[in-house]
Amino acid sequence: MDKRAISLLLASVVSASAYADLPTYQSGSNWYTSAQATLQQRLNSDRTARPAKNVILFIGDGMGVSTLTAARILDGQMKGGTGEENYLSFEKFPYSGLAKTYNTNQQTPDSAGTVTAMMSGVKTKAGIINVSEDVLRGDCPGSQGHELTTALERAEASGRATGIVTTARLTHATPAGAYAKVAERNWEYEAPDGCKDIADQLVSFDIGNGIDVAFGGGRRNFLPNSVTDIEGSSGKRKDGRDLTTEWRTNHPDGVYVEDQAGFDAIPSDARRVFGLFNSSHMQYAADRMNDIAGEPSLAAMTAKAIDVLQKDDDGFFLMVEGGRIDHGHHAGSAYSALTDTIAFSEAVQAAVDKVDLEDTLILVTADHSHVFTIAGYPTRGNPILGKVISNDSSGQPKTSPEPASDNLPYTTVSYTNGLGYADLGSTTDADARYGSPVDEGRKDLTGIDTRQPGYHQEALVPLGSETHAGEDVSIHAIGADAYLVQGDMEQNQIYHVMTRAMGLDTAK
Repeated sequence: MDKRAISLLLASVVSASAYADLPTYQSGSNWYTSAQATLQQRLNSDRTARPAKNVILFIGDGMGVSTLTAARILDGQMKGGTGEENYLSFEKFPYSGLAKTYNTNQQTPDSAGTVTAMMSGVKTKAGIINVSEDVLRGDCPGSQGHELTTALERAEASGRATGIVTTARLTHATPAGAYAKVAERNWEYEAPDGCKDIADQLVSFDIGNGIDVAFGGGRRNFLPNSVTDIEGSSGKRKDGRDLTTEWRTNHPDGVYVEDQAGFDAIPSDARRVFGLFNSSHMQYAADRMNDIAGEPSLAAMTAKAIDVLQKDDDGFFLMVEGGRIDHGHHAGSAYSALTDTIAFSEAVQAAVDKVDLEDTLILVTADHSHVFTIAGYPTRGNPILGKVISNDSSGQPKTSPEPASDNLPYTTVSYTNGLGYADLGSTTDADARYGSPVDEGRKDLTGIDTRQPGYHQEALVPLGSETHAGEDVSIHAIGADAYLVQGDMEQNQIYHVMTRAMGLDTAK
C-alpha cells in the first residue's frame, strides 16, 4: 500500500473516531434513537421467500401521497397529538415502493384502467375494465375475445375462497375490476346487446365455487326499476330482473343482507354472504351513523369477510376498497376524503389483527392520486384543515393566520381544480361554506371555520368536479413475500407480486 493510500485510511479512521462520541443532546435525542430503532427493524426484516396461502389487496381509491400525509396528521391531531409524528396503520409496514399509474391512453388515469393493471397484470385504456388495450372504449362487439383473466379468478380456480369489500357500489370501477370484463365502466346495470352488465356478471360469476363474500353499496343496480328498496330508493334495471333474488336462488346456502341489523346477524358458520348496504355508494365514514337502515364500517366489513373466508382450508383472496376517499376529493371536501382515509387505515389494521402474516400477504396501495396539496408554512401542530398560521422570525408560532398577497387568510390544504373556485354569490349557504366574495376574488375566510365537515377547500381552476392527478402512488406490504414490493414499479406488477405469492406464477 502506497503512502497516499495509508494516509487516506488513517484519515478515515480518525474521522470515524471523531464522530463516534456524539454529544448526548444528539445521540440521546428521540429523533436519533427512534431512527436507529427503525433501521434495526429493517435490518431484521425477513426476506425469505415463502408462499402466501392468503392475499389481501387494499386499494384506497384516490389515496395519493398528499392524502396520506394529511390524513396521518389529522388522525394524530384527533388523537390529541401534533399530528406530524403519527403513522397510519400500514405506513409502518416493512416494505414499500411506488407505482406508476398512467393508462395506455392517458397520463392521468381513471380507476377502470388502473384496477385492470392491478388485477390482470397488463395496462389498458381509461374507462375499460379487464379488456385489452387494443379495444376501443364502449365497443361491445370489439371486446369479445379480448377479455383478461383477473387475480381473483385465478385464486378462485386454485381452490381459494374469494371476496370483495368496498364502500362504493359493488359495480363501480374498482370493485368491478376483481370480476367484470366490460368495454365501458358505466355499464353497471345495463349493457348493449351481446354484453353483460357489471351487476349481472357479479351475480352470475361461476368460476370455482363463485365469489364467497361481496359487501358494498349499489343495491339499485341489482333491482328492477319497478321495485323500491328498504330505504325508499328505486331500482335501476330496465330488464325486470331482480338479481338479489337470482343470487339467493343460485346460492341457497348463502346469506343476503341489506342493513346493519342483517350484518350483525350473519351466522358464525356462514360461508357465503352478499351484502348491499345502500342504493348507491355507502355513506362517508363521518356520515355513516346517519344512514337510514344502518350500515357497517369498512373495518367491520373487512373483519367479517376474513371470518367467512378463513373457513376455506385452501386460503383466500380478498380485495378491499376505500372507495369514497376519491369521492370526497372530487367534491373538494378534504374532510370527507381524509376521514375516509383514516377509516381505511382502521380496516387495514383489522385485517392485520385477524390473519397470520406467516402465510398471508397484505398489500396496501391506491389506484391514483388527486390534485390535493399541502402548502404554506404552517407551524407544527397547526390544524391540518385550518388556516395557515406560520412562525415568526425566531421560529415561534404567530398568533393569527398568515395573509396571502391579497391580505386574506388561506388554508393549508387546497385543490388545483374543482368546485372550490366557483363564485357562489352571497347566499347564506355559500357564506357558510366558502366565505363571502371580495371584489370577485378569493373568498374571505376570516370568520369561517374551515375545519368543519361542510367546508370545501378553495381551488385554482374552476371545474365541476376536481380531477385525478398523475403522480406515482405508494405501495405498502407486509407478510409472506412482502419483500417483492420495492422501488418504483409499473402498477401492473402488483398483479404479478400477488400471483407469484400465491404460487400461481412461474417467476422465481
